[in-house]
Amino acid sequence: MVRVEFLGPIQKEPLELEITNLNELAKILQDDKNMQEWLENSAVAVNDTLVSSRDLELRDGDKIALLPPVCGG
Repeated sequence: MVRVEFLGPIQKEPLELEITNLNELAKILQDDKNMQEWLENSAVAVNDTLVSSRDLELRDGDKIALLPPVCGG
């Protein structure tokens, strides 16, 4: 099982999911209308390391974080 956390302004509680890669997570989150915009613009980290491949193999206990773009003043 992996833990998915949504950071910053994404208003979604963490999820615990049985998935093997980020493609599976994207399919699950695409069904949530509120998440569609965030999926297009957010960076993804697995165990605190930014990743670019959705094919990365996930292991039990991994932590995934969706990092939305932010701007500061």
